[in-house]
Amino acid sequence: MQPNGQVLPKNPFLMPITGLLLILSLIFKIRNILRMIRQSLFFLLLLPFLLAGCSPAGKRADLVFINGAEPETLDPAVITGQPEGRIVNALFEGLLRFDKKGRAVPGVAASWEILPDALTYTFHLRPNARWSDGKRVTAGDFVNSWQRTLDPTTASAYSYQLFSVAGAEDFANGKSKDFSTVGVRALDDLTLRVTLRQPTSYFLDLCAFPTLYPVRTDLIAKFGDDWVKPGKLVGNGAFLLDDWKINDCVMLSKNPLYWDQKTVQLRSIQVLPISQANVAYNFYAAGQADLIMDKGLAPPSLLDALKVRPDFHAAPFLGSYFLRFNCSKPPFSDPRVRKAFSMALDRKRITTKITRAGESTALSFVPPGIPGYSPPGGLVENGDEARRLLAEAGYPGGKGFPLTTYLYSEGELNEGVAVELQSMWKEQLGVSVQLARQEWKVYLNSLGSLDYGIARSSWVGDYPDPKTFLDLFLSGSGNNRTGWSDPNYDKLINDATAERNAIKRFEILRHAEELLVCDEAPIAPIFFYVGIQLYEPKRIGGIEANVLDEHPLREIFRTNMPLQNHPSQ
Repeated sequence: MQPNGQVLPKNPFLMPITGLLLILSLIFKIRNILRMIRQSLFFLLLLPFLLAGCSPAGKRADLVFINGAEPETLDPAVITGQPEGRIVNALFEGLLRFDKKGRAVPGVAASWEILPDALTYTFHLRPNARWSDGKRVTAGDFVNSWQRTLDPTTASAYSYQLFSVAGAEDFANGKSKDFSTVGVRALDDLTLRVTLRQPTSYFLDLCAFPTLYPVRTDLIAKFGDDWVKPGKLVGNGAFLLDDWKINDCVMLSKNPLYWDQKTVQLRSIQVLPISQANVAYNFYAAGQADLIMDKGLAPPSLLDALKVRPDFHAAPFLGSYFLRFNCSKPPFSDPRVRKAFSMALDRKRITTKITRAGESTALSFVPPGIPGYSPPGGLVENGDEARRLLAEAGYPGGKGFPLTTYLYSEGELNEGVAVELQSMWKEQLGVSVQLARQEWKVYLNSLGSLDYGIARSSWVGDYPDPKTFLDLFLSGSGNNRTGWSDPNYDKLINDATAERNAIKRFEILRHAEELLVCDEAPIAPIFFYVGIQLYEPKRIGGIEANVLDEHPLREIFRTNMPLQNHPSQ
């Protein structure tokens, strides 16, 4: 065996081909290293201009944090990613809000009552909850906003988060045109009544999720898509949107009208959209950023040195890194092919060679850590069975397999994983896979339009329940993005939704997940995330590890210690 795990061929005629492949692989890796060096130098040379261009009068913000990719949008009803969510959570607030421990606590709603049948919730809004233009936040704002989210023309991938509300799913699917059939009512300006179609134990957690946030529908009607731009966006969160320069930065300032503004210590925040881990770390190490807050932005090559430093913070959370297969067309419309590609994976090789932050390999989609739920075992590595399945599907030894593209978003970790997967599929199945790296917004568009063969994906739990993962792959889910649909899976999820016995409910969900990751395999789990932040605990506070990886900006504060460059690795 070679050090990289490739088996040397004994046939002398294959030696030149293998040598050529090894040379091409080396060239590819050298090219990537040179590209990362160029990017680092380019960003460092432009660093003073980038920071000055977004900060008022060149002043440093109270907090400069690196957030990963450029936000796709700041519309709460439309966002799907963590980079957008962190900013949206600062600009808007729902009936509840997540605190730094990942708990759903009172937000716009000061209190609520739940009837004994667990179907009717009555929320009492704070009289001092205001929009940033001074208008009161009313129960009617929630009614109008939820109607907009459920309206198919809004194209909310997360609209299904409201389907636990009576009548919401029928309205979203066009079966009902009358929104009065949906179980949400404004009893008066400060009282909102919500009726569910069945008891939903995590409904209060949903009320802290961006899809259920209120927005100003009157301003959306006035400005159209431009309503999320600086000068037009009116929010009700702890911060205001001062500036948004695409691929440069987002500037936030403290909202003086926020009902809980007395507890918000940061006056200004500068958000830097940097998706390359080495570039992000250079900013941080040079003292130009206080915080790196994205699971993929710690350079894997530096992790061994970083992990022993006091500014390195890591903890597991409900997050999965997995692959999607495009099931809408051959070859991945055949479950045998999907299983073969999944069983060809050496997941341990990825976590020990590429990620290196203590991630655990994943055979299930739902991560461990949800009390009472035991995920099923998935498809373990088995090269012989993988090759048998591929041959049975009509591609013995990979012969005749069509050109397939592996889609992934920018980032050193994603790049490293992509190269390893490409190598594994060639070694185990004899299949050549073409790599396609795309910028975050383009990647999301390709994923949504099923313009890929295999795609890198990740999912972070929105609330501590298996359904936050398993709902993704319902036939009508806007977050499915695989082209896969199975009525048996849909029925299991719906049966679990209606089941009131918690033990039986989890049993049903486990059967559904087994169908997902073992029987049909439209996805292939790879590993479970470890949340990573880089910051000096003596200068930055208000950040705590939690299973949802929620770190609200309103709770972060800094001490009075002087800014110094971070310790070198």
